[in-house]
Amino acid sequence: MPVVTIGNRTDEPPKEATREGNYFVSNYPPFSFWRPERVGEAVHALAHAPAPGTPLGLYVHIPFCRKRCHFCYFKVHTDKDANEIEAYLTAVRKELALYAELPVIGGRKPRFIYFGGGTPSYLSTKQLGGLVDAMKRLLPWDEVEEVTFECEPGTLTEGKLSILREMGVTRLSLGIENFDDEILRANGRAHVSKEIDRAYSFARSVGFPQINIDLIAGMMGETEENWQETVRRGIELAPDSVTIYQMEIPFNTTISKEMRIKGEEVAPVAEWPVKRAWASYAFDQFAAAGYTVTSAYTAVRDPEKASFVYRNLLWAGADMVGLGVASFSHVGGTHYQNEHQYETYIARVEHGELPLLRALTPTPMERFVREFILQLKLGVARRAYFLDKYGIDANQYFGKELASLREQGYLEFDEDSVRLHRAGLLQVDRLLHSFFLPEHRNARYA
Repeated sequence: MPVVTIGNRTDEPPKEATREGNYFVSNYPPFSFWRPERVGEAVHALAHAPAPGTPLGLYVHIPFCRKRCHFCYFKVHTDKDANEIEAYLTAVRKELALYAELPVIGGRKPRFIYFGGGTPSYLSTKQLGGLVDAMKRLLPWDEVEEVTFECEPGTLTEGKLSILREMGVTRLSLGIENFDDEILRANGRAHVSKEIDRAYSFARSVGFPQINIDLIAGMMGETEENWQETVRRGIELAPDSVTIYQMEIPFNTTISKEMRIKGEEVAPVAEWPVKRAWASYAFDQFAAAGYTVTSAYTAVRDPEKASFVYRNLLWAGADMVGLGVASFSHVGGTHYQNEHQYETYIARVEHGELPLLRALTPTPMERFVREFILQLKLGVARRAYFLDKYGIDANQYFGKELASLREQGYLEFDEDSVRLHRAGLLQVDRLLHSFFLPEHRNARYA
């Protein structure tokens, strides 16, 4: 196929190299400000009934994988046997049972459930069935709008996918990342290209309401020509939605550790201007195929059918109880994280206690900033929403920052809303730091 030069479609400095560190903004205040000595704040939040109308969601962390990707920084294990996995799932069930007795749950039913990892699809059908059945007994799913399940293509069979659909999964998310075997191997992915087509075909035959695929721009070894082929094949699959990430090298990844050993500051992946150009190219191609870009990372084939309830509710202040090792929660206005060591997590749950590790209760102003920056990732933040909820005029409060970003061509704003241009969406995580409160700027994010 002809190669179209897309790597130079940018006015940014040509040497904006990728370095070690967390780029993606997923919460606020930054995780580095959460403290073990503030766990009592989480205990207090869990002991009180929720504010009327606050949605509830569940996140279930499955930390098992066939291989650890070289760019992965999540809590995952590749060496656990069947007995250890069953012990973990038993602990997750017990943890949910502890929550079910607390005032913050008090008969509430979840609006969304998200199985993440790790690799949730690493579990057997028997393990999945036992976990879900126990969850449904404790918190009925009859009001659930969305159940998301992350999958690695090589772990899927037609039988397992049928079980997932019967369990109530509404959005299956396939971590494809790339279609080239050499690039997948170089980045530590467990699956190969032939497993992608097989898994996707099985998933379509089962009839999931929404199938999402993940792609990553700028993986190690990726070229412009390869990226164009990846985009072409992604469109050819015709997924209901696509999530496009730009490769970052967070702390505690295999790549970052090797960089420190070698004394290298620049990561062996594409520079940020190139990755942004590649992501923009992908969005252009999906748009030409009839998709609608709905956030800084997603495009959907039919906005009426493909949604992201988990994301939209959480970014608007919903409660979310995270189950499993190292999982994150947001309850009653308080953030907290579970124990991040497998053995410690299981031991604490077996002793009948919630495995809380660290916490932080944001101030009202911090909550305002959190929702403002997260909603900017959707491309628009509406002034009336923040006036009604927080009594703060975001346009006025962030007047200087917004004016600066408008002058740079990243966004527009008027009396109704702030809207990011494509140039702003492509680097929204970098731009969001402009809105951090002074005490959170220039600090380590995670």
